[in-house]
Amino acid sequence: MSLSASGTVVAVVGSASEEALHVLSSVPGVETLSLQGSEPALGARRIAAASAPVVVHDADPLEHVAAAWVELFEARATLGVLEVEVENALAQFEDGAAIMPDYYIVLDPAEAGDTWRHWWCGALGYRAPRRVLPAAAPTSPRDAALRRLLAALPSSRPWPEPETWLPRLAFDIPDRVGVRDTGL
Repeated sequence: MSLSASGTVVAVVGSASEEALHVLSSVPGVETLSLQGSEPALGARRIAAASAPVVVHDADPLEHVAAAWVELFEARATLGVLEVEVENALAQFEDGAAIMPDYYIVLDPAEAGDTWRHWWCGALGYRAPRRVLPAAAPTSPRDAALRRLLAALPSSRPWPEPETWLPRLAFDIPDRVGVRDTGL
């Protein structure tokens, strides 16, 4: 059974995601859900049940895929690990146990390790560049910059279906993602 959200779904990722949820919790029309560490299927049900026009949460349905991709290119994991995580993620999307967010807000990507930056801004961001949005971590409980970003989410083409690109992630090499299509 496939679940879907009725509104716009935004995943906030980064070490300050809890603070970001707190900042955004008082924005009218926004429901924030602290889902990090919860069972993916429970998180998907909570997202699908939300009635606000915008749902912001801190659980990345591609968290394990991302970690396997980073570890593969840092020579800490094998291709097989990435393939298993991709298969698991695709099964969760198919079963409705995971919902791909409409947008990712990536907090302080410049502070992430090199390969992680390539994941967020390259391997993932290449699929729908205007749907992966870098942002500074909130500096106060009423951080205006994060609120403005949420209020002005850019329109763009939707994410391609995960089954069309997740299986090819091993070919998305850090520093080279997207370059092959630009002639560089």
